[in-house]
Amino acid sequence: MTRHEIREEVFKLLFQVQFHDEEGLSDQLRLALEEANAFPEERRTIPEVEVEQIRCKVESISACLQELDEEINSKVEGWRTGRMNKVDLTLIRLALFEIRKEDLAEGIAINEAVEIAKKYGSDTSPSFVNGALAKLVK
Repeated sequence: MTRHEIREEVFKLLFQVQFHDEEGLSDQLRLALEEANAFPEERRTIPEVEVEQIRCKVESISACLQELDEEINSKVEGWRTGRMNKVDLTLIRLALFEIRKEDLAEGIAINEAVEIAKKYGSDTSPSFVNGALAKLVK
């Protein structure tokens, strides 16, 4: 898998776990990753090493959601995380994590988030995600 494909899988899992309590996180991750591998005719099977990368990243991001949300709430004027579209919020969290914790270049993280927003978000998602992330990296 490419880094973009791994990032997209991380996004999908982060989006899913928003609807479950923390105690169920590991079960949700396991089920989602098993499901991703269940239909090799529709998509290729994810190698175990990449499954582990995805799992570690989702768990790392989930562990610091409060910290990420505090930064988002303090810098994105007029929008609280509780009011944001869940797709947009998930992408902002993912990109912010990659910038702050993984030292990914800001431009790369923002571009990747915008590209995923085009695929999974609403018509306004790409511009919203781009604008929010621009405020966060200022």
